[in-house]
Amino acid sequence: MLDNDPAHAFMPYPPVSVPNAPSGPLAGLTFAAKDLFDVAGYPTSAGSPQILAMSGIKTGTAPTVQRLLDAGARFVGKTITDELAFSMSGKNAHFGTPVNGAAPDRIPGGSSCGSASAVSNNLCDFALGTDTGGSVRAPASHCGLFGLRPTHGGVSLEDCHDLAPSFDTCGYFARDGETFTQVGKVLLGADGNALPEKPRLLRASDAFALLDRPVRDSLAPAVRQIEAILGKADETDVATEGFTVLYWTMRYIQGREAWTVDGPMIERLKPPMGPGVADRFEFSRNVTDQQVMESQTIRSRFRERLAALLGNDGVLILPSMPDIAPLLTDSDEALNDYRNKALNLQCLSVLSGLPQVSIPLASREGAPLGLSLLGPAGSDLSLVHLAARIAQAPQRG
Repeated sequence: MLDNDPAHAFMPYPPVSVPNAPSGPLAGLTFAAKDLFDVAGYPTSAGSPQILAMSGIKTGTAPTVQRLLDAGARFVGKTITDELAFSMSGKNAHFGTPVNGAAPDRIPGGSSCGSASAVSNNLCDFALGTDTGGSVRAPASHCGLFGLRPTHGGVSLEDCHDLAPSFDTCGYFARDGETFTQVGKVLLGADGNALPEKPRLLRASDAFALLDRPVRDSLAPAVRQIEAILGKADETDVATEGFTVLYWTMRYIQGREAWTVDGPMIERLKPPMGPGVADRFEFSRNVTDQQVMESQTIRSRFRERLAALLGNDGVLILPSMPDIAPLLTDSDEALNDYRNKALNLQCLSVLSGLPQVSIPLASREGAPLGLSLLGPAGSDLSLVHLAARIAQAPQRG
């Protein structure tokens, strides 16, 4: 276990030894897990004092955590998450805000904030997070890390606190391509749909059009870096329904599922929640059956169309986030506006269930900015390999 936690990335639990295999492909590497995953000897808080109070000490370890232990990785602690994992800022009203190791004056991004903080502050080599609406991709971009949201259902979330099960995924962070690849081989296994060495490259024109000009300019060299390896990208629009339609589709489905998971506890205990989280659960409480039904239809059509666009060999370039991380001093209103802009980009992989990797390729105003690749279902490890390959290539001006 860690002797200290200068980044405030970890839950302040008394340290418990978690046995790992003495050898294996991840031997010599340390890792942390977002405090949604059960680990024997620890409680699980889900970022909520109420869930923590009801948790008790777990006697079993989540299979995904155990898989890493069995591969020789050493567990060093459980990381802070946004309250009930229903935020994207990394500001937990009860347990505090982990430090962004790449830009300490800016938010780390959530809800896998502690995991990204731990890796970006060199407190461990890699860390598990979850991504429902962007909670790996956002902090990866903000903290200058590699981050993967896998194909939906591709990595086990057994013994992990749910948010919205039809969107929830288990992802991870690493600082360097080699570690990112090593962990991917263990966590993801062989691809069901391995990409060719030079996949067919597409660029999401309408997604880039959502960005302010300075952000697009900052990402342009990274796009050229990818094209230098994979060839010129064909321009395409991915949100033919319009991003606003997809945004609300995601919000309504996520809201209904989040209320189904946590609503009974909220109604019974009426816990005090952080302002943004409370607002989102109040929205979720009021989602109607009609809104859910219409959203399910839109999601189904979008999934089919995006899967057809990519086929078995297509990879889509898109921005990871609308900009660099907001400042810690920004108002709650400004953070919520930023979150809503981000969800317009994040909803593409969420609604499609397709894997997306964020690569630390750019920066602006001294803060990191990620660029993403989205691939066909089951191409996760191929995307991880591509991300590492691209990051090692010389940057084009």
